[in-house]
Amino acid sequence: MRRTTIGDQELALLRWLAGRDDATVGEAVEGFGLPRGLARSTVLTMMERLRKKGRLRRAKVEGVYRYASPDSPRELLRGVVETFVEQTLGGSVSPFVAYLAESGEVSDEELEELEELVARLHSRSRGSQESEP
Repeated sequence: MRRTTIGDQELALLRWLAGRDDATVGEAVEGFGLPRGLARSTVLTMMERLRKKGRLRRAKVEGVYRYASPDSPRELLRGVVETFVEQTLGGSVSPFVAYLAESGEVSDEELEELEELVARLHSRSRGSQESEP
Protein backbone atom coordinates (compact mmCIF):
# COMPACT_ATOMS: atom_id res chain seq x y z
CA MET A 1 0.00 0.00 0.00
CA ARG A 2 1.43 3.37 -0.98
CA ARG A 3 1.23 5.84 1.87
CA THR A 4 0.85 9.56 1.56
CA THR A 5 3.95 11.66 2.06
CA ILE A 6 4.53 13.60 5.22
CA GLY A 7 6.66 16.60 6.08
CA ASP A 8 9.55 16.80 8.52
CA GLN A 9 7.45 18.31 11.32
CA GLU A 10 4.74 15.69 10.82
CA LEU A 11 7.36 12.95 10.95
CA ALA A 12 8.75 14.37 14.19
CA LEU A 13 5.25 14.38 15.70
CA LEU A 14 4.60 10.83 14.48
CA ARG A 15 7.86 9.66 16.02
CA TRP A 16 6.90 11.35 19.29
CA LEU A 17 3.47 9.68 19.25
CA ALA A 18 4.80 6.28 18.13
CA GLY A 19 6.85 6.16 21.30
CA ARG A 20 3.68 6.29 23.41
CA ASP A 21 0.53 4.23 23.67
CA ASP A 22 -1.57 7.29 22.83
CA ALA A 23 -1.89 11.00 23.64
CA THR A 24 -4.46 13.75 23.78
CA VAL A 25 -3.91 16.98 21.88
CA GLY A 26 -3.07 18.64 25.20
CA GLU A 27 -0.44 16.03 25.99
CA ALA A 28 1.03 16.39 22.50
CA VAL A 29 1.12 20.16 22.86
CA GLU A 30 2.90 19.90 26.21
CA GLY A 31 5.36 17.15 25.26
CA PHE A 32 5.94 17.90 21.59
CA GLY A 33 4.59 21.33 20.66
CA LEU A 34 5.77 23.63 23.44
CA PRO A 35 9.45 22.56 23.26
CA ARG A 36 9.30 23.43 19.54
CA GLY A 37 7.38 26.67 19.96
CA LEU A 38 4.21 25.31 18.31
CA ALA A 39 0.77 26.59 19.21
CA ARG A 40 -2.01 24.25 20.28
CA SER A 41 -3.88 24.95 17.02
CA THR A 42 -0.81 23.96 14.99
CA VAL A 43 -0.41 20.66 16.85
CA LEU A 44 -4.14 19.91 16.51
CA THR A 45 -4.03 20.68 12.78
CA MET A 46 -1.01 18.41 12.32
CA MET A 47 -2.66 15.57 14.25
CA GLU A 48 -5.86 15.85 12.25
CA ARG A 49 -3.96 15.93 8.95
CA LEU A 50 -2.02 12.84 9.99
CA ARG A 51 -5.28 11.14 10.95
CA LYS A 52 -6.81 11.94 7.56
CA LYS A 53 -3.68 10.56 5.87
CA GLY A 54 -4.15 7.32 7.82
CA ARG A 55 -1.02 7.87 9.91
CA LEU A 56 -2.90 8.31 13.22
CA ARG A 57 -6.05 6.83 14.66
CA ARG A 58 -8.32 8.59 17.10
CA ALA A 59 -10.62 7.22 19.79
CA LYS A 60 -12.83 9.01 22.28
CA VAL A 61 -11.96 7.94 25.81
CA GLU A 62 -13.90 9.45 28.71
CA GLY A 63 -15.00 12.36 26.53
CA VAL A 64 -11.51 13.19 25.21
CA TYR A 65 -9.97 12.18 21.89
CA ARG A 66 -6.80 10.14 22.21
CA TYR A 67 -4.55 9.79 19.18
CA ALA A 68 -2.27 6.83 18.53
CA SER A 69 0.06 5.72 15.81
CA PRO A 70 -0.91 2.40 14.22
CA ASP A 71 2.82 1.83 13.63
CA SER A 72 5.66 1.13 16.04
CA PRO A 73 8.61 3.54 15.85
CA ARG A 74 10.51 0.90 13.83
CA GLU A 75 7.63 0.39 11.35
CA LEU A 76 7.23 4.15 11.03
CA LEU A 77 10.86 4.70 10.05
CA ARG A 78 10.82 1.69 7.73
CA GLY A 79 7.86 3.24 5.89
CA VAL A 80 9.59 6.61 5.65
CA VAL A 81 12.73 4.97 4.25
CA GLU A 82 10.64 2.95 1.80
CA THR A 83 8.92 6.10 0.56
CA PHE A 84 12.27 7.89 0.24
CA VAL A 85 13.84 5.03 -1.71
CA GLU A 86 10.85 4.64 -4.03
CA GLN A 87 10.02 8.29 -4.65
CA THR A 88 13.38 10.03 -4.33
CA LEU A 89 15.86 7.35 -5.37
CA GLY A 90 13.68 5.66 -7.98
CA GLY A 91 13.69 2.35 -6.11
CA SER A 92 17.47 1.98 -5.96
CA VAL A 93 19.49 2.12 -2.74
CA SER A 94 22.78 2.46 -4.67
CA PRO A 95 22.80 6.30 -4.55
CA PHE A 96 22.35 6.17 -0.79
CA VAL A 97 25.15 3.63 -0.35
CA ALA A 98 27.39 5.76 -2.60
CA TYR A 99 26.59 8.77 -0.42
CA LEU A 100 27.57 6.84 2.71
CA ALA A 101 30.82 5.68 1.11
CA GLU A 102 31.72 9.20 -0.03
CA SER A 103 30.68 11.07 3.11
CA GLY A 104 32.84 8.91 5.37
CA GLU A 105 30.56 9.70 8.32
CA VAL A 106 29.70 6.15 9.34
CA SER A 107 30.65 5.01 12.83
CA ASP A 108 32.24 1.63 13.48
CA GLU A 109 28.97 0.45 15.04
CA GLU A 110 26.94 1.59 12.03
CA LEU A 111 29.42 -0.04 9.65
CA GLU A 112 29.14 -3.31 11.58
CA GLU A 113 25.34 -3.12 11.39
CA LEU A 114 25.49 -2.43 7.65
CA GLU A 115 27.81 -5.39 7.14
CA GLU A 116 25.36 -7.64 9.03
CA LEU A 117 22.50 -6.39 6.85
CA VAL A 118 24.48 -7.04 3.65
CA ALA A 119 25.32 -10.55 4.88
CA ARG A 120 21.60 -11.14 5.49
CA LEU A 121 20.80 -9.91 1.97
CA HIS A 122 23.44 -12.23 0.51
CA SER A 123 22.00 -15.13 2.47
CA ARG A 124 18.47 -14.35 1.30
CA SER A 125 19.64 -13.97 -2.30
CA ARG A 126 21.45 -17.33 -2.23
CA GLY A 127 18.38 -18.99 -0.72
CA SER A 128 16.11 -17.71 -3.49
CA GLN A 129 18.61 -18.72 -6.20
CA GLU A 130 18.79 -22.28 -4.83
CA SER A 131 15.00 -22.63 -4.96
CA GLU A 132 14.80 -21.54 -8.61
CA PRO A 133 14.48 -24.39 -11.17
